[in-house]
Amino acid sequence: MSAVRSSPHLGVPPSVSGVMRDVLLALIPGVLLYVAWFGPSVLVSISLAVVAALATEAALLRARGRALKPFLGDLSAVVTAVLLALALPPSAPWWIPVLGAVFAISLGKQVFGGLGYNPFNPAMVGYIVLLISFPAEMTIWPAAAPLWGEAAAAPISAAFSGVDGWAGATALDQARTQLGLGLTLTEIRELPAHGLLAGRGWEWVSLGFLAGGLWLLWRRHIGWQIPVGVLAGLCAFALLFWLIDSDRYASPLFHAVGGATLLGAFFIATDPVSAATTPRGRLLFGLGIGALTYIIRTWGGYPDAIAFAVLLMNIAVPLIDRYTKPRVFGQVRREQL
Repeated sequence: MSAVRSSPHLGVPPSVSGVMRDVLLALIPGVLLYVAWFGPSVLVSISLAVVAALATEAALLRARGRALKPFLGDLSAVVTAVLLALALPPSAPWWIPVLGAVFAISLGKQVFGGLGYNPFNPAMVGYIVLLISFPAEMTIWPAAAPLWGEAAAAPISAAFSGVDGWAGATALDQARTQLGLGLTLTEIRELPAHGLLAGRGWEWVSLGFLAGGLWLLWRRHIGWQIPVGVLAGLCAFALLFWLIDSDRYASPLFHAVGGATLLGAFFIATDPVSAATTPRGRLLFGLGIGALTYIIRTWGGYPDAIAFAVLLMNIAVPLIDRYTKPRVFGQVRREQL
């Protein structure tokens, strides 16, 4: 029996499967609130996406002559599928999450060599391919029908029957459409679909993802720089234009809890493979995502821009890491020579 030496001791780094398992656990509060407000159809989308992602991963690993168990067991494909499904309209046809998962794993991950080699966030690659290819199916969102309300079964019925009577727009899409029709934000806030801050039910789902994201911070699976950067970049732009004209530009709170902001800030942008790696670089990476999100939401063609902003900043990661690389201990800065 070997003797235990005095400290300091080197800790055991967390395994990939352990980190991915914690990410899945952190998503539970947001998923539960999603189900409570919009019905269990989101669980159907998640299940279809997970099965398709695992099948695609297994097929491509077999084609590359790689062992299946180590890569399928690390849960990375499952996390990709769940994040993709949460970004999709739960009332979309069943083949939307299936195709999205196939695109995410094949084009976003395996084509570059698998986990650790992908320059882009795989879930967002799948989402963008679907959004560009099937715009009609990607804009059918269910209106809030809480499980404690009279229309609790509406969203899941719509998902299987194709009925769009319960379909509605997200808060961002609704605000964009109504502003184009000449309404002011003051008038939009009086509409029944508008919740306390950013769409009936959507703000509660976002707060669920915030709770899970803070738990990941506490577990030290993610750093604070990217989430803070995303929220700071988005809210700074939103505050500036809101102060200029509050009837035309939504408040920072609306943007923070509307759409996929908090899901993107804590779960999507923090992907350790495709995000910046240096401390300052992660902060700049997050600021860029937040700024691009506001710009595309306000003046671009899509109401929620997290996916576009993340992929655009993924392109800039090598440049960011190059110019934010910390000085190696013991070396003198070039300007001091």
